[in-house]
This record gives sequence, C-alpha cells and structure tokens, in this order.
Amino acid sequence: MKLHNLKPAEGSKGRVKRVGRGPGSGHGKTATRGSNGAQARAGYSHKIGFEGGQMPIQRRLPKFGFKNPNRVEYKAVNLSTLQTLSEKHNVTVIDVDVLRAAGLVSKNDLVKILGNGQLSVKLDVTANAFSESATKKIEDLGGKVTKI
Repeated sequence: MKLHNLKPAEGSKGRVKRVGRGPGSGHGKTATRGSNGAQARAGYSHKIGFEGGQMPIQRRLPKFGFKNPNRVEYKAVNLSTLQTLSEKHNVTVIDVDVLRAAGLVSKNDLVKILGNGQLSVKLDVTANAFSESATKKIEDLGGKVTKI
C-alpha cells in the first residue's frame, strides 16, 4: 500500500450541499430553510424542548410519581459475597473498611447485609443495617452482628 493508492471508504465522502447560491443551484432564495418565520432568520435559537410550536413532550405528558427526600439508600452486600471475601482474604472480622478495601462499596455508602447465599465460617460483621435472615444465619454459626 502506497500513498497514491489510498482512497476514502466507499460512500464516506458525500458532496457538500451549497445553499443560497442562486436559483440555478436548486438551493437558492430560501436556502432550504422554507419560507418566513423565526427559524428562517439568521441568529435564531430555540428554547430547550421547543418543538416548532407543537406542544412539547414535557407538557404533553402528565406529571406523576414522588421522590422521598428522606429516603435512605443502602448498598446491598449478600452473605455469599462475605463468604468468598473471608475465604479469599482469610478474615473473620468484616466491617465497612474491609468491604471498601475489597472494592465492594464506595466511601460514603451505607452498607446493608442481606441473607442471600450460605455462610460456612464464623464471622463478626459490622455494618449499617442487616436483614433478618442475614442476622439469623450469622448468629446461628456463632458469629456476631454489630450495627453502626
């Protein structure tokens, strides 16, 4: 391959549409902007959501729903994850710092331990919240549950 054989991909180089260059071009007079109106003028800019005068979608659709400003969002961690974490790093005490070091939670996350999966080692777990099933499974093996 040499420089003189290089060609652009087929169909990638279309002709530039030259507008406003006289009636013979087919794109003269209004330069493909249609007839009068704000959109035909130079310097026209519309508001966000403007649909050419048609009722905009944010006004056509009804308002619905409710966002609770007091909602507490937890990052869920299952017992199966704690099991693999304890096997992999050989730890029996698991707290938020251990989960953060393992990359399971971020700095400001609140952690809730859920009871999905089986636990086979005795663990001392410290977190912000626990489900009932998680608490039962941890304590059945002699482990300790501590809420922050």
